[in-house]
Amino acid sequence: MKWFSRNKIKNNSTRRALLLLAASACLLLASGCEENENSAQVSTDTGSTPVSASTSPAAVQTPAATEAPATPSPAATATPDPVSLKLAGMTLEEKIGQMLLVGIQGKTTGADARKMIAEDKVGGIILYSGNVGSLKELVQLTNALKQSNAGNSAPLFMSVDQEGGKVSRLPADYAAFPSNAAVGKGDDAAAAGTMGELLARAVKSSGFNMDFAPVLDINSNPDNPVIGDRSFGNSAELVTRLGIAEMQGLEREGVIPVVKHYPGHGDTSVDSHLELPVINKTETQLAELEWLPFQAAIREKADAVMVAHILYPKLDPDKPASLSPVIIGQQLRGLMGYEGVVITDDMTMGAIIKNYSLPAAAVESVLAGSDILLVAHEYKNEQTVRAALLDSVKNGSISEARIDESVYRILALKAKYQLTDEAVPLPDLAGLNSDIQAWRKPYQQNK
Repeated sequence: MKWFSRNKIKNNSTRRALLLLAASACLLLASGCEENENSAQVSTDTGSTPVSASTSPAAVQTPAATEAPATPSPAATATPDPVSLKLAGMTLEEKIGQMLLVGIQGKTTGADARKMIAEDKVGGIILYSGNVGSLKELVQLTNALKQSNAGNSAPLFMSVDQEGGKVSRLPADYAAFPSNAAVGKGDDAAAAGTMGELLARAVKSSGFNMDFAPVLDINSNPDNPVIGDRSFGNSAELVTRLGIAEMQGLEREGVIPVVKHYPGHGDTSVDSHLELPVINKTETQLAELEWLPFQAAIREKADAVMVAHILYPKLDPDKPASLSPVIIGQQLRGLMGYEGVVITDDMTMGAIIKNYSLPAAAVESVLAGSDILLVAHEYKNEQTVRAALLDSVKNGSISEARIDESVYRILALKAKYQLTDEAVPLPDLAGLNSDIQAWRKPYQQNK
């Protein structure tokens, strides 16, 4: 059974905000406000949250000052959309849970994983190589994780980094995908679109519904230790054309693509998994190169964007992109008009935990405009981030309206793709592997 009908999702952001306020007010009048217990203390900025642009993604505008939306007229009779109704019925704990996408330990569903899903009600799971055994083990794991979500308010994002090349998480049972660089040398957008379709078929067969791909970084720095052949190439035009084709291929097969790593990780010489990279480029320089693929993705209605942990001192001297209201709020949401879901790169990477307090960073990222915080490692880190967000609402650092803004986007995305927690059968990969092998032949010499 599908969670929501795709054709019932509204797209007018202004009306959506008004309807959401009306639904929330009705719920509060009926049942009263609910307090949530949490003792974590977080010291953080209390700046206002940027408001998403309501213009088309292609529009360019100056970000407006943050202000409370106008109260809808009592005479309004419009029926709230299903996502607004779902949101209005959720507790604060459930809403905060939806904003967390977490990693787990091991190849089976352990106690910590079950707690994060059943008790903390996290919105999604990411699996890495250490979670993946045989094909049978992987399918058993994804099905068990979904089963742990039974009774919760929304289905799980089941996510994975399956790019091709060296970033491949699926079992050896699957035919291997070449790197993006190999595909880029072929300079064929149609083939990149087929790649997206094949990637989607592969991850779906194991129980995933979200893929952290395509990579839209431009490989402009030969000393880059983290991007390299993960990029389609060193040309903005090539990366844009092939990256958008791959994104659309994933979409066609019903898998949510997450384009990455905004504002661009291609010109770094430091691995953000280990340290905080610094890029001394101006806004004009970024607009002439790094931003181009992301702007194209936004014009093509990208559903989700991952934001990198990179410091751009000429844009924001104090905070990396993933924590920056300038880079997320003013530029991505305001200047570029992006209205989709913003996901951080892993908050437990060295770029963050070596330079910032994890609780404070989590709060700052949400204030900057992030919707989902990726907490890829350790149950204690998920607990820390969850506590920080809950406490920030209690102490007024983050308004519940700001939380609602993000959770609406998350629920709407899950509804758009009609996600469910239904189990998948153990797949027969013969047909898929044959298709991958036939498609990849031209790229074997491009490795």
